[in-house]
Amino acid sequence: MVNIIQKKILILAVYAAEIMMKNGAEIYRVEDTVTRICKACGINYVEVFAMPTGIFVSLDKGGKEDDTQTYIKRIKGGNTNLSKISKVNQFSREFTTTDLSVDEGMKILKSIDEEPPYPLPIRLLGAAMVCSFFCVVFGGGPIDFCVAFISGVTCYSFSALLTKLDINFFIRGFCCCGIAAFIALTAATSISQASYDPIIIGSIMLFVPGVAITNSIRDFLSGDMVSGLARLAEALLTAVSLASGAGVMLKIWDMIGGVVI
Repeated sequence: MVNIIQKKILILAVYAAEIMMKNGAEIYRVEDTVTRICKACGINYVEVFAMPTGIFVSLDKGGKEDDTQTYIKRIKGGNTNLSKISKVNQFSREFTTTDLSVDEGMKILKSIDEEPPYPLPIRLLGAAMVCSFFCVVFGGGPIDFCVAFISGVTCYSFSALLTKLDINFFIRGFCCCGIAAFIALTAATSISQASYDPIIIGSIMLFVPGVAITNSIRDFLSGDMVSGLARLAEALLTAVSLASGAGVMLKIWDMIGGVVI
């Protein structure tokens, strides 16, 4: 016989884990959140196995006649949103220390999951500032700063379009960095004071998988080898796509007789 209350608790815990995983949380944090939510509801026998592509949870109350509930959730896609991770963390603390019901908890998680991102103009401004200031860090001048600013807006806009069309991260990074290299080379050809190197590097920094690399190392240190390898492979493939996009554009520019290279 299925325990309805136990099933609802399981769905709540897995939903919280799904939100965290899709937004770039570490494996240990996801597993700890599931365990805390279940134990707060009086379920002390909890086994959680989380990976970037899936979450596996089994639980029961430990009685001889209790049914074991198992839930598998496939994780598809993902992004980086530290705000949602923080809010789910806060929710788990409130759920374990107050008399919040499972239904109320589900409503809170849905509101967190459906929370819209920052408005596009703000994200474009942030992307432009990242590219332009990294350009300065890598030796760019005032002209390079301005070109990198434009490159950041253009590349992020194109990336947002490809994301909306559900294009995978490899193609997305390849195309965006190719566009960044084209803008940098065009500017360096047209403006004598412009240098394409810092502009390209500054633009690429917008897409560098810093969170994936950090979480990969964190997972390795926590003993989550499978997740660490998965995230490391994702980070390496992303880095290859970024370098390939810029490299192919540089080669094409050289082949058509570009004077900068």
